[in-house]
Amino acid sequence: MKALAVHNLKGGVGKSAAAVNLAYLAAANDVPTLLWDLDPQGAASWYFRVQPEDLKTKSVLSGQTPVGRLVKPSPYRNLDLIPADFTYRYLDIMLKKVEPPRETVSRLLKPFSEQYALAVLDCPPSLSHLADNVFNAVDMILVPVVPTFLSLRALEQVQDYLRAEKLDPKKARPFYSMVDRRRSLHRELTEHRPPAMQRGFQASIPYSSMVERMGQHRAPMAAYAPSDDPALLAYAELWLEIKAALKL
Repeated sequence: MKALAVHNLKGGVGKSAAAVNLAYLAAANDVPTLLWDLDPQGAASWYFRVQPEDLKTKSVLSGQTPVGRLVKPSPYRNLDLIPADFTYRYLDIMLKKVEPPRETVSRLLKPFSEQYALAVLDCPPSLSHLADNVFNAVDMILVPVVPTFLSLRALEQVQDYLRAEKLDPKKARPFYSMVDRRRSLHRELTEHRPPAMQRGFQASIPYSSMVERMGQHRAPMAAYAPSDDPALLAYAELWLEIKAALKL
């Protein structure tokens, strides 16, 4: 099983939208997929209308409760979820008490390799003990980047952090998100990519009201958007690049 984390230090960059749409596209392409919503805000869970199991997160982390009990079916074939729980806001504190450090998420993901080919982790916007666990566990860290200098700085901070913590910086694979080509800075940064984007994927997700309507429909874009919608096509292109990179 391959594992993909969708992470960014900044909020509001299309992180959960990317996690939801890519997980759906993977499942629709016959890749059995598990989406784990690790963000206590629970946006990905909300999009899929899935509620968490009433279990104590601490007992799952310690191994007292099987992690499989957290899994819920989604409305879509080949796609299951571990929905967010508001107690996830305490994950950093709880993970610090579990040994060995940085290996809890890897241990929890391992049993799922028998059922799923891909795990997608929607992560909260932070660099933390949870982030260390996730970065250690996954094969790729997908970083959505809005074409602005502040968003690029956040990407550089993640890249620097991986190097400083002796985690593989090559795992970080950025892509441009919420691109508005009416803005000269967006055009400039997408046409002339800065060094931080060198390992980035070519697909760019445009700023689109159709993406925003995910909240109205509470569904991935493919469930309601026209098949020729530019944002949907961009997500499909991004999925194909990720699929090739992960050798799925």
